[in-house]
Amino acid sequence: MAGSSSSSSTASSSSSALFVPLEDLATEADPRGPGVRGRFLPTELARGPWDEGALHGGPVAALLAEAAEALLTGPASEGRGPKQTPTDARPADGSVTPAVVVTRLSVELLRPVPLAPLELWARVVRPGRRVQLVDTALEVGGRPVAWGRILGLRTRAAGEVVGQAAGQDSPDPGRGAGTTSRLAPPEAGTPRALRAAEYRGFHSAGAEVRFVDGAFDEPGPATAWVRLAVPVVPDRPPSPLQRAAAAADFGNGLSAVLPFENWRFVNPDLTVVLARPPVGEWVAVEARTDLGVPGTALARSILHDEQGPFGSAAQCLVVEPR
Repeated sequence: MAGSSSSSSTASSSSSALFVPLEDLATEADPRGPGVRGRFLPTELARGPWDEGALHGGPVAALLAEAAEALLTGPASEGRGPKQTPTDARPADGSVTPAVVVTRLSVELLRPVPLAPLELWARVVRPGRRVQLVDTALEVGGRPVAWGRILGLRTRAAGEVVGQAAGQDSPDPGRGAGTTSRLAPPEAGTPRALRAAEYRGFHSAGAEVRFVDGAFDEPGPATAWVRLAVPVVPDRPPSPLQRAAAAADFGNGLSAVLPFENWRFVNPDLTVVLARPPVGEWVAVEARTDLGVPGTALARSILHDEQGPFGSAAQCLVVEPR
């Protein structure tokens, strides 16, 4: 959960999505590489818990992913989807393998992102057959408020890599090789509100949060299932990367070790690493926060779907009294 600001809210009160396109993403000519650009207006459902006039880091990360994926992925059902392997590269059985999969999303939250029209752009900075990088940013009045970088890797057909089969259980990214875990399912979780910030925002209405261990008001490690209550933009189902990014930014809030009413522990960054794309609508965030040298902390999360762990997230925190 990121950001605090004194900016007044100018966002639409629409409840259909986290952002409303003012100018949807369109390709732009750029000698530095292929790019897209658009303008979006946040709704109240994208607000964060630190300030009613600033956005939660989860929707910001998901919107940055929206632009980056437009360059890493090509036309498919629902307007997004993996680029398809060229016909001459397909296996003999005719199956299709995604050519590029996102394995890392890094976000720098440069300053509080206000409820105001946002310029969104993305550009391919490293095209390649095996490794691709896309840089993306949000700006307000020409001033950057958030940067993102997405790493995409070329995949291979199931069975092409010795010892790795499609759909097999992966080692838990947070517990070392050779271990797997299963959490209580989302329906076993308990919705619990953050009483210190009960206004409509991403933490209270834009996402559904169900705790299976801990609670917002209980200090220490916690685990909760998170599901987007609305799409990131209208009429487009969220991508797996967007669902993972939006949920991952809850880590510091779920596992707070200091009382929310007396302390701020804002994250100026978010890094999400994926072993595979999540499956289904729900993403579980198994989080813990460790205090560092005075004024700092680190929140670390293991990310799960209902099939098991699929990735991890980290947030550096600025800790200060209110």
